[in-house]
Amino acid sequence: MTDPSRLRPEDRADFEAVLHLALSNGDIRGALRSDPTGGAAARLRAHALTHADAITAAAGEPYRTYLAVRAAARKDARRPIGSGSLLPALAVLTPLVAVTSAGALLLLGFLLQVAGAPGPLPGSLVAAGWTLALVAAVSGLLALCALLRSALGGRGVPTAGRVEQARLAWRQALLDHGMLPHLRRHLDPRSEAVVTPSSPPDTLTPCPARARKDRTSCSD
Repeated sequence: MTDPSRLRPEDRADFEAVLHLALSNGDIRGALRSDPTGGAAARLRAHALTHADAITAAAGEPYRTYLAVRAAARKDARRPIGSGSLLPALAVLTPLVAVTSAGALLLLGFLLQVAGAPGPLPGSLVAAGWTLALVAAVSGLLALCALLRSALGGRGVPTAGRVEQARLAWRQALLDHGMLPHLRRHLDPRSEAVVTPSSPPDTLTPCPARARKDRTSCSD
């Protein structure tokens, strides 16, 4: 079974769009500005693309929600026509045809009776008319129940708007909880002299005099 936190191939474009947005963030862009060749930005971008699954996992819950909503919408879109729209259409047409036929038979039968037509034909037409009227009433009740059931069942089907809303929520979570923290942790060492919002307070403490004299890093 596929890990629901792993980035799907069809979502690669969204991931790269979020990566581009993160690289344009003020503090990251400022940190990369010290490398005018653009090599640091290219390395950071390549590193993020290589670790796409780990970054996506940081926004795992919104991503799983988006995948579930999208899968439900696709499943509804692939539903056969007969199970979705043909049966309700037949349920509506049947009582209409039955009541029209019943009216025509009753009218013809009563006219023949008034005209004094001999034989059992007038009575048979009237009987058939009343039978069709009964069929129209029963089928109309069934059609009403079918339409109500379809309407209630359609409430749980995700619409295109709900899918897009879940997609945007995942992209925002991916940016805030996955992409930006990852990029800030893996900035090129030559660019980390710029203080980022994720830098811990102790990076602001001055280096000891010996370290400054030897020109060694405070973290060594």
